[in-house]
Amino acid sequence: MPENTISPPSQRIRGVLAPVVTPFKADLSPGRQRFIRHCQWLLSHNCGLAVFGTNSEANSMSAEERSTLLDALVAAGIDPSRIMPGTGCCSITETVELTAHAVKHGCAGVLMLPPFYYKDVSEEGLYRYFSEVVQRVGDTRLRIYLYHIPPVAIVGITAKLVERLLKSYPNAIAGMKDSSGDWNNTKTFLDAFARDGFDVFVGSESFLLANMRNAGVGTISATANVNPAAIHKLYRKCSGVCVKRRGNKKALGTSASTTNFEALQARLNVVREVFSSRKFPSMIAALKQAIAIYANDPEWTRVRPPLVELTTEQAKLLAADLKAIGFTMPGIGTKADS
Repeated sequence: MPENTISPPSQRIRGVLAPVVTPFKADLSPGRQRFIRHCQWLLSHNCGLAVFGTNSEANSMSAEERSTLLDALVAAGIDPSRIMPGTGCCSITETVELTAHAVKHGCAGVLMLPPFYYKDVSEEGLYRYFSEVVQRVGDTRLRIYLYHIPPVAIVGITAKLVERLLKSYPNAIAGMKDSSGDWNNTKTFLDAFARDGFDVFVGSESFLLANMRNAGVGTISATANVNPAAIHKLYRKCSGVCVKRRGNKKALGTSASTTNFEALQARLNVVREVFSSRKFPSMIAALKQAIAIYANDPEWTRVRPPLVELTTEQAKLLAADLKAIGFTMPGIGTKADS
């Protein structure tokens, strides 16, 4: 597989990233060209690429499929410094393989799930897992963003585990994505580690304003797949008056600017609520249906089992809900794979 040896950027990745949805062909193989074009569209709206995340259906894909798609992105000229691939698997060997591959390409970092098959595992067991990965990859360019998503993985990341990993691997452990859906949990990590350079992303843009006000660095959000510009607008405006809490610098205060941050946040929440509605079988299916609608490309609706796509009636309902809130996806047009 083609690889490069570009060093990672000195400035860490921040802002808005999308766990990029993966298009599939009729035979359920990844649709490479659609994938590349969607990534390019996201980048054109200042959205980074957290490819192979939960909403990418990554754990329904093989390690080889993920590696091949990453190769394709780099070969298409997409800057690896804007990419944070998901590399966490239950198998240490697959995690190491995917992580090393991303590092050699010069990716900004990797988003790493804990091994999630065995439940009720100890902190010691998780520490050994991540420690083994860091040591086996053995590359000073490695930047790991721990992925805490207890609603799905069940196995989570604790503050004590982060503290221990940071003590052992202060350069390799760069930050985390908190998809707990619990702001108090996110704030615990921010208060404990953000001032020392541990970068916290929230897993939903619904918490973006709160995260930025407390020294967070952005969001890695499913709905960034369809609403990247609006999410980035809030991030950009916050960043304009908010300097991350490092040293003597202050985080964004509740009255730091006359800009109506709350109004921007409220608008993002309206869009998020449509896609997260329990009227739909999954947010992933709803996101893909929206892309199919606005790109006029029905091939985008396909998901891999065990997920299922929206029914015809559900698709009509989604279209009506999006129309009702004036939702658009400027420039999203795609073409069929050759």
